[in-house]
Amino acid sequence: MRNYLLLTPGPLSTSETVKEAMLQDWCTWDKDYNEGIVTVIRKELLEVAGLDEKEYTTVLLQGSGTYGVEATLGAVVKPTDRLLIIANGAYGKRMSAIADYYKLDYVMVALKETELITPAIVEEALKNHPGISHLSLVHSETTTGLLNPIEEIAEVLRGRGITWIVDAMSSFGGIPIDMKKLGIDFLVSSANKCIQGVPGFTFVLASREKLLKCKGVARSLSLDIYAQWEEMEKGHGKWRFTSPTHVVRAFFQALKELKAEGGIEARYRRYCRNHEVLVEGMRAIGFSTLLEPEKQSPIITSFLYPEPGFSFTEFYGLLKQQGFVIYPGKVSDADTFRIGTIGDVFPEDFERLTQAVAAIRQVN
Repeated sequence: MRNYLLLTPGPLSTSETVKEAMLQDWCTWDKDYNEGIVTVIRKELLEVAGLDEKEYTTVLLQGSGTYGVEATLGAVVKPTDRLLIIANGAYGKRMSAIADYYKLDYVMVALKETELITPAIVEEALKNHPGISHLSLVHSETTTGLLNPIEEIAEVLRGRGITWIVDAMSSFGGIPIDMKKLGIDFLVSSANKCIQGVPGFTFVLASREKLLKCKGVARSLSLDIYAQWEEMEKGHGKWRFTSPTHVVRAFFQALKELKAEGGIEARYRRYCRNHEVLVEGMRAIGFSTLLEPEKQSPIITSFLYPEPGFSFTEFYGLLKQQGFVIYPGKVSDADTFRIGTIGDVFPEDFERLTQAVAAIRQVN
């Protein structure tokens, strides 16, 4: 029984079968768990991404998505390297906070929260800051709902020898990404996003060649992705420290359901339709989106307050009573709220949502 639909960018609404998968206990040392679940997950993530395991590999790590981003930056960027971070939202800026903690040599290019990271911006940043060895950015920036054009950015980076780190937290599994074609070296995501699992671990898809160069680089014991990878390789799925067994089993089930749906392309189509139904319905009621359509992802959408004095807290509470939970805004210079369209949710859910919103607006 669902208490409400989570219309957020994660954690998100999960299927009953994903939740049921957590009812069984698992031993972290057991072969059935390590070889039958963890090792299979690692291989299937590569299959989902269309990657050859001879060239790419997967590291699973305890913690939220930020743990994965921090672990990657801390193990990939050496003291002798120079990192370029281009940010157009809170999650890009968080990378700079991580870089500060690790005392990395980095350059931060901060854009407006409604501004895309374009090839021209990347080109200009590389021109103005010579010696860049690594680039890090966010694909789907859920601060606003922006979807940065990584396919176009890839053309700027091609042939430059720059190691590319992409935070695909809210896009991997829900938006097609050709990691090899684009030349992405490290892609970071999380169990509780578009694969539709539950919170508890993050994962990194990595170029084997680049990951092997990370040995001994990490500044943290727990967040050493090379050491974690090495243990998983030698131990046939064994984690260095206690793994979130129930969450891992739920993710195993979520991967099955992604395949049954038809893979990433099919899920992407559903998410796009969810977004279309949401935006059409909200506009019919009088709400406007923050972003232009060409900048918008099908992951989460920011809506402007409809009038001065609009109370998000009251609106949120009334929608929750109707079985829908949404997100407050996160934009610096505009009053917004956000509605996510990913998870175990479907177009008919957004038809019901917009009907609920219309009823609330009529009364209020």
